[in-house]
Amino acid sequence: MREFLRRFGPLLGLLLAWCAFAALAGTPFTAPGNQRLILLQTAVVGTAAVGATFVIVAGGIDLAVGSTIAASGMLAALALRAGHGPHLAALAALGVGVGVGSLTAALVNTRLLSPFVATLALWGAVRGAAKGLGGNQPVYPDAFGWIEGLMQPAPSGFGHWFPPGVLLWLGCAALGAFTLRASVLGRHVVAVGSSEETARLCGVDLGRTRWAVYAIAGLCAALAGLMQISYLHMGDPTTAGGYELRVIAAVVIGGASLSGGTGSVGGAVIGALLMTVVDNGCTKLGLDNWVQEVATGAIVALAVALDRWRARAAN
Repeated sequence: MREFLRRFGPLLGLLLAWCAFAALAGTPFTAPGNQRLILLQTAVVGTAAVGATFVIVAGGIDLAVGSTIAASGMLAALALRAGHGPHLAALAALGVGVGVGSLTAALVNTRLLSPFVATLALWGAVRGAAKGLGGNQPVYPDAFGWIEGLMQPAPSGFGHWFPPGVLLWLGCAALGAFTLRASVLGRHVVAVGSSEETARLCGVDLGRTRWAVYAIAGLCAALAGLMQISYLHMGDPTTAGGYELRVIAAVVIGGASLSGGTGSVGGAVIGALLMTVVDNGCTKLGLDNWVQEVATGAIVALAVALDRWRARAAN
């Protein structure tokens, strides 16, 4: 039973939540258009959760993911407004993500700051930089190019159900799952999260592995930032506030352990979908926003409790 819950518990929880809201809210929730909206709403958090999975499996934490989404989106929007085109804007956003990830790894590798403290400091610093980039105001580009279409469903056909942003999220998840499960880097990530000392004695380069996982997390957050400006049609320095908890909760609900060494990208995808289904279902039931926030907090608490239960069961 424990093995069954470990493997299929997140999926079972998602199915139960979906069925509950389908029964309570009816057609407004189950309508095809709303299901497509759920996919769109999950793409941003889900993409960031792919990168966060690597960090958490390696025994780290990333509290700056929401700030990275905002900063990368702001820089992309500024580049678009300056007329540099979508390709350069996308490269600028990805550069912000990798830069923040590299800085995080540098701080953690000094051994003077824990991942929690390092990313907490960057949470404030990067968010402040995002506000400073636009003079504490949103940025409205005149044209977005192909970035605008990331979160825009096609009138019909395959793209109606799976806009480019959703496909990008699922593609990142597939690549991340393969990397974590079937590559040398993935084995090193799991080894570092399981026991740093054992990994070091086995020849794993701890500093390089930390840089890789935080760079991947920053890259995924930057991709999420591009999706966010496509969805909002602007660069907003205050966007993605609170996404840190949503991303971490998605990864932990999906089966990852906050102590490291265990986790899967597929589980993080399911966890992100579960968070969105709860938010969307509460909206369709006409519940106030504060109820959604309470539900989100309860899900975070449940995710941590499940992590502790899994740890005790394993011991």
